[in-house]
Amino acid sequence: MKLLIKGGRVIDPAQGIDEITDVLVENGIIVQVGADISSEGAEVFQASGKLVCPGFIDMHVHLREPGLEAKETIATGTRAAAAGGFASVACMPNTLPVADNRAVINFIRNQAQAEGVVNVWPIGAITKGSQGKELAEIGDMFYSGAKAISDDGHPVMNGEVMRCAMDYAKMFDLPIISHCEDLNLAAGGNMNEGLTSVVLGLQGIPAAAEEVMVARDIILARLTGCKLHICHVSTAGSVELVRQAKKEGLPVTAEVTPHHLTLTEKAVEGYDPSTKVNPPLRSLEDVAALKKGLQDGTIDCIVTDHAPHTVEEKAVEYGHAPCGIVGLETAVPLVWQALVIEGVLTPAQLVEKFTVKPAGILGLDRGTLIPGKPADITILDETAEETVDVNSFYSKGKNSPYHGWKLKCLPVATIVGGKVVMTDGKLTKSMEERI
Repeated sequence: MKLLIKGGRVIDPAQGIDEITDVLVENGIIVQVGADISSEGAEVFQASGKLVCPGFIDMHVHLREPGLEAKETIATGTRAAAAGGFASVACMPNTLPVADNRAVINFIRNQAQAEGVVNVWPIGAITKGSQGKELAEIGDMFYSGAKAISDDGHPVMNGEVMRCAMDYAKMFDLPIISHCEDLNLAAGGNMNEGLTSVVLGLQGIPAAAEEVMVARDIILARLTGCKLHICHVSTAGSVELVRQAKKEGLPVTAEVTPHHLTLTEKAVEGYDPSTKVNPPLRSLEDVAALKKGLQDGTIDCIVTDHAPHTVEEKAVEYGHAPCGIVGLETAVPLVWQALVIEGVLTPAQLVEKFTVKPAGILGLDRGTLIPGKPADITILDETAEETVDVNSFYSKGKNSPYHGWKLKCLPVATIVGGKVVMTDGKLTKSMEERI
């Protein structure tokens, strides 16, 4: 099967390409990138006026399966990913049972192959049951296909356990993805600690709860030489710690979410439980520091931290609601508006944060349009607009604070392994029926 994408603005940061040209795909592989390509019998996708990019990668999502299928499944989560322009997702291990062994990793991979519509890369747990006490079967998970290990949602509080995990992970060249939170400092908190939390009468979580753990894990990365990736950075102090670690030459990378770039603690003023996230929405000064971190390369990639919950779970008093926002179907236009339109990043720099950077961190053979590579492609339309309607989401989760927002620059096609799985925000018929 051949697919010829004609006349789009091709942006591939891995190759330094940013020009109007064509892309030819054959049998799921990139065959050629160049001007005026012709190929007999190829299906033609007219991309004039659109951006043609390597398939976007979200290296931090929660697909909830197995065990928490009321929130999300691999089938619904990957459809949400495709609708949002993501050709690949890496899923966190906080399932039920926790993905801390070969059997659960294999289940996720098999389920993704049977019912998923985008690439799914499992992330295994650092500790058994993500309890922070005893190391999980890291080697077994690696050989089963886990691309990293993390206890995301459950920080590894014991420094000796984290050191041992780093020593072990380094043997497999596996990155550790660290959820940095001191539970003693954060205990009982519902939002960022500051004037707004006082006014709202909600217990705050200080920036230090994140920053002390970022500092600890950077010190352990220096000690062990293990690759360390800091989850959902949210404070100016954390950005500076990562910046200094990189200047030192340590193997430290970091990510940021669209909600930490587009919302501040002020969004909590209406007590909307969909604004309750972990780490919490921070101050305007923190948001500015995050943008600066993206701009100077301190923060490597953008992730959604897609965290679906049932309507019933979120429809409670703010202090009792679980943390999390669904993000797969709104991420790209949100960050385009916050970063590209505002002049923080160029289009090519933004594409890099969704492609070559996460691919490099996880060791994926993706994130570029180099001939011979798998044909994962995301096509964007800078002029396309929509008003967010959570009821139209493919995701089971509707917990989004962006309902009613008007967004611009939409993914209009997602191509996975040479197959068009989404056009104009809707899954193709063959993908819709793949359950």
